[in-house]
Amino acid sequence: MSVRYATTALRRWVVAATAAGLVLGVAGCGSDDEPPKSQPSTTSSAPKSGEGNEKPQSEAPEETLAVLKGQDGFELTVTSAQRDAGGFLTVKGRLKNASDKGRAVPDLRGNETEVLKHGTSLGGATLVDGAAKKRYYVLRDTDGRPLTTTGLAILGAGDSAEVFMQFPAPADSTTEVTFQLPTFEPGTIKLS
Repeated sequence: MSVRYATTALRRWVVAATAAGLVLGVAGCGSDDEPPKSQPSTTSSAPKSGEGNEKPQSEAPEETLAVLKGQDGFELTVTSAQRDAGGFLTVKGRLKNASDKGRAVPDLRGNETEVLKHGTSLGGATLVDGAAKKRYYVLRDTDGRPLTTTGLAILGAGDSAEVFMQFPAPADSTTEVTFQLPTFEPGTIKLS
């Protein structure tokens, strides 16, 4: 009987200590009180000009490298194609529904089984280096998901969405490539 009593008492003590810890943790997590007035707000969306802590922007103002026309009034405006130190090339742009009706985004995944099983994406995008006779496909993570914008479904008339795609970087000597996306006309983009 004493072992059973000791085990039951120990369980009750552990449950009580856990509950007390949770109550104290939840009580310390938030409060309905207003923050002190002396602290600056951390929710500002843009830095104020003239602040001493500004970092210089690493990106140039948005420029248009290519505008690709697709089916049903869709357009892809490629705004940057930048190499990074890790050996990757990130292509960014804006997918726009230039038609006068809301439309479903066309299937841009390509036909690779690994990409298809992860839902909607821009996984069918490729880069072609004509001089080196190489084609670069969108990178994938260890689970096979393409490293692109995902979840695009419907864009209203005139609406647009910021998109990105990440590729292995072509050789440093390559300065331009042909960008291809299923259902869109190809376009030549300069690399930075």
